[in-house]
Amino acid sequence: MLSGRRLDLLDPTPFDIEIEDIAHGLAFVARWNGQTRGDWPYSVAEHSLLVESIFVRINPGCDPCWRLSALLHDAPEYVIGDMISPVKSALGQEYGAMDERLAAAIHRRFGLPAAIPVAIKKKIKQADRISARLESVQIAGFTEAEARKLFPLQNEHILSVLQIRLRPPAEVRAAFLAHFKTLIRSMDGVDHSDG
Repeated sequence: MLSGRRLDLLDPTPFDIEIEDIAHGLAFVARWNGQTRGDWPYSVAEHSLLVESIFVRINPGCDPCWRLSALLHDAPEYVIGDMISPVKSALGQEYGAMDERLAAAIHRRFGLPAAIPVAIKKKIKQADRISARLESVQIAGFTEAEARKLFPLQNEHILSVLQIRLRPPAEVRAAFLAHFKTLIRSMDGVDHSDG
């Protein structure tokens, strides 16, 4: 990693994880395999900021640790990249197991449970799905009809208040780091045991 850390992908530890490496990697990993409109790639870091924002909108007053979980929901992609779902399926269980090991190490590094509670994971997935629907139409070239079919939503109203942002990677990296630091500060001294 650029920080000088060495990360064993098969046996990652929290000691090998640095937020600067995550922010940098995610800011340079393009979603949708780079097949998006605009002068800048739509990065996983930008997507992560959007998912956390949506998560807060649909779960107002939620614990800051779950907001951090939403921000870091794709954090393993800083080293394994963002693969589209058909590729993930083709790779099978090994890819999923690697992703889970990295996620557990990342979570432990930043004071989160190694495994996020199922109820919280579902809420993050809901925010992720809303983001995917928005991205598909605004930057990935899908029609509204295609997007509705592939990403059905219960809370369509939220789409009207959201807008995709495309920024240079360095700017996205800085925004991701700043938001991470805000969430970490807000977690200090808070009991996170009740979810």
